[in-house]
Amino acid sequence: MPNRLANETSPYLLQHAHNPVDWWPWSPEAFAEAREREVPVLLSVGYSSCHWCHVFEAESFEDELTAAYMNEHFVNIKVDREERPDVDAVYMEAVQAATGQGGWPMTVFLTPDAEPFYFGTYFPPEPRHGMPSFMQVLEGVRGAWVGRREEVGEVARRIVGDLAGRQLDYGKAGVPGAEELGRALLGLTREYDAVRGGFGGAPKFPPSMVLEFLLRHHARTGSEGALQMAADTCEAMARGGIYDQLGGGFARYSVDREWVVPHFEKMLYDNALLCRVYAHLWRATGSGLARRVALETADFMVRELRTGEGGFASALDADSEEEGSGRHVEGAYYAWTPAQLAEVLGEADGELAAAYFGVTEEGTFEHGKSVLQLPQDGPVVEAARLASIRERLLEARGRRPAPGRDDKVVAAWNGLAIAALAECGAFFERPDLVERAIEAADLLVRVHMDGRARLARTSKDGRAGANAGVLEDYGDVAEGFLTLAAVTGEGVWLEFAGFLLDLVLAQFTAEDGSLYDTAHDAEQLIRRPQDPTDTAAPSGWTAAAGALLSYAAHTGSSPHREAAERALAVVHALGPRVPRFIGHGLAVAEALVDGPREVAVVGDPDDPATRALHRTALLGTAPGAVVAAGPPRAEDGSGGEFPLLAERTRVGDLATAYVCRHFVCARPTTDPAELAEQLGVVHP
Repeated sequence: MPNRLANETSPYLLQHAHNPVDWWPWSPEAFAEAREREVPVLLSVGYSSCHWCHVFEAESFEDELTAAYMNEHFVNIKVDREERPDVDAVYMEAVQAATGQGGWPMTVFLTPDAEPFYFGTYFPPEPRHGMPSFMQVLEGVRGAWVGRREEVGEVARRIVGDLAGRQLDYGKAGVPGAEELGRALLGLTREYDAVRGGFGGAPKFPPSMVLEFLLRHHARTGSEGALQMAADTCEAMARGGIYDQLGGGFARYSVDREWVVPHFEKMLYDNALLCRVYAHLWRATGSGLARRVALETADFMVRELRTGEGGFASALDADSEEEGSGRHVEGAYYAWTPAQLAEVLGEADGELAAAYFGVTEEGTFEHGKSVLQLPQDGPVVEAARLASIRERLLEARGRRPAPGRDDKVVAAWNGLAIAALAECGAFFERPDLVERAIEAADLLVRVHMDGRARLARTSKDGRAGANAGVLEDYGDVAEGFLTLAAVTGEGVWLEFAGFLLDLVLAQFTAEDGSLYDTAHDAEQLIRRPQDPTDTAAPSGWTAAAGALLSYAAHTGSSPHREAAERALAVVHALGPRVPRFIGHGLAVAEALVDGPREVAVVGDPDDPATRALHRTALLGTAPGAVVAAGPPRAEDGSGGEFPLLAERTRVGDLATAYVCRHFVCARPTTDPAELAEQLGVVHP
């Protein structure tokens, strides 16, 4: 008999619809039920591709005795953190404040007024490694609720009070400048792993936004150290097991410092961000490896994450069924033994593939299996033979049971994918990738955006979900639309970005210029979430700041420019202190310091000379430069679709480019080489 989750659209919630636990979705009705029954709420938060979420479900939520106890003594609420990032953020902040750590699955016990009083993550079915069993936790919480209700209430009120006192005050920090960006670079240098690439120890996450900052800092200052850190980290990741050497795309993180063994789930946001970083590394250096990885990652997203409606699914699971055993095992789809290689390729090619991909008899993963890598000391293999080996292995892997896919379309992450695919399509002359970006953008406009330009957070099967978009949705979707406008020369995408950013000003902005994660009229939680730090993806705060800055450069809008500058005060405060956790903010600040430059390419879009100037403009490395291309715009507004094209004339009736920065314009040029010099293009 299915529970209340059977009517939800989230694949993660639907996975729990047949648990014996009487789950509720997050709703006022669930808390009303808890008040009526005078029982606490058990809030369980996770997501579809979370390995330990599946383990927790199998061990406890599918157990009849555990479920019966939960149903009798609690109102049980299940939340998909990707659908409700606001709920997740508020209670994760409480978990981290109380325990010093956090993660998913997240388990929080609440009063019927949604006030938290006991926290945890995963709990085993029996006591293990000093951890209580889940049943012990349930019994302990139940005992405290029944026997010490007043004490529980006092704890809950104190926690809520502590959270309310954690107000951010970055509005007086000032606009970040070259000094703060230099100090941030110095801080990153101290944390850099010069042997293995990346920052910090295990587990090691791909630092996509920090890499973007390093590339922009190099472009602005010429810092070879910044470029070297970015290039070496990108190469180490691309050679490691965190990168899928057969199918392209990156796993969520590496469990070791060497990038060898990944946590195997593949997230849309990681791949969109990294696809763009590798494309920008190619733009800065001409690296063949960067070009290959950017295109393989773009093709992975299109091949394995694209939905029937033209959007992009959220993730692929880490687990899949292990051939022959029937068990779901982490990494089963991706790992190999030498014998498996030989079975697919024959003895000679199998032995060569084992040496080339670092597959050993001992294994680099579990049970004698290895994750494919590209070791530095591997053999040189003739290109055609290597292509044949890859093709046969990929075909054989395709016959294995595939990891599950979370098919919900998250607005913010699709915005990131649109930007990455549009740029890759433009850089590498792959119009099919630009088309995929346009189709995803069309889906967001048709399904996610209502008549007031308010965004729905998610959709599935072409139907919008019930949850309102949060700040990251508005910032990332606007960024995707702005990138699409630059690549296609279609001004409608600039208009759509403007609608979204006007809502950022009206609904998400505080009087001091700081930004909230939820709209002024959103559901009121125990605390209004407000987190400027960039972790797995750009925070809503820094994503919105970047889009506001670009939109202001396109339109000359002072309110949008001023809002971007006020929001970037957080980078002034945090950049020199914790640069690893404000990477996107630092990248946006680089654009602010550089201008950003405004590039107008005036000419007939079908003219090869216009196309050459347009492509050169897109290949410019100047941080955050905005590009508008099309016919000139007349004084009455007719003609070109971009404000930057207003009253721009062609020189000698030839396609002409204008580059302006800080209210000063360079000499207009009809020569792509001269334009390249103005924008720092390495190879037009």
